[in-house]
Amino acid sequence: MIDVQHVTKRYGQVTALDDISFSIPKGEIVAFLGPNGAGKTTTMRILTGFMPPTSGKVNIAGFDCLEEPWEVKKHIGYLPETPPLYLELTVREYLIFVGRIKRLEPEQLQERMRIIVKQTGLSDVQGRVIGHLSRGYRQRVGLAQALLHNPPVLILDEPTTGLDPNQIIEIRDLIKNLAGSHTIILSTHLLAEATAICQKVIIIHQGHIMAIDTPERLGARLRQSEILQLTVKHSDSDLLETLGKIPGVMHVSQGSSPNTYVLETHLGEDIREELTNLVVTRRAGLLELTSQSINLEDVFKILTKPDKPAG
Repeated sequence: MIDVQHVTKRYGQVTALDDISFSIPKGEIVAFLGPNGAGKTTTMRILTGFMPPTSGKVNIAGFDCLEEPWEVKKHIGYLPETPPLYLELTVREYLIFVGRIKRLEPEQLQERMRIIVKQTGLSDVQGRVIGHLSRGYRQRVGLAQALLHNPPVLILDEPTTGLDPNQIIEIRDLIKNLAGSHTIILSTHLLAEATAICQKVIIIHQGHIMAIDTPERLGARLRQSEILQLTVKHSDSDLLETLGKIPGVMHVSQGSSPNTYVLETHLGEDIREELTNLVVTRRAGLLELTSQSINLEDVFKILTKPDKPAG
């Protein structure tokens, strides 16, 4: 549904995007992640037809962004970081205005408004002036305008910026419910948001695509060892040293409390049986034994750290 092939964008001598390629299939929600200046906004602007790439090709819903820009615009809904709202209009007046711009027939517009107002939770406020609404409701209105013409592709730039925790949850749930019927790419600085909403993530750094995968598979690919956290009821002075002598253990350290230990083992090494036997034999009282995996935050830090070579 979204196909980006070998796209480069230069601003004079500065290369914002350097030969990036990725594809997003129909019905999938994908997060676009990267530090400030990584190239996220430039990519979004190219996808929406706001600016052309210096080189490369972009196809959306089967249409070339350079050769058929008007067709592309008919097939995308765009929510910028600051929603394009007219604060003096009511929600209903604004959606009618947007629908006419998008050339919806009167009957079609009324039907789409009925569906979208319900879908975005605006039924109770459609007669209110937008300027009197909360930030969360304004974000819903922005999403409603992007969805009004029922586009197959949605491009969302920081859709939950500035919202309170409850509003963030509401918008996240709304976006998740659009999966399957819409292909969605969203940029965000919130890694928890990417994990909660998206099936895949694209991580960009210094204008290069560093990784494309699910958060779980990215963590597995980057993991260099196994990490276990052990919590016991009774500890003693030599338990730390004894744990370090278990075959396969590379390193042991004290955890967040005196009775908690963090063990690092060789990748693929399973020492849980030996570990539990040791704890039982010493009558230390096993309270908890958990395996720690690399989360999306760890992956992001690894792939975008300053000394990480791009590409």
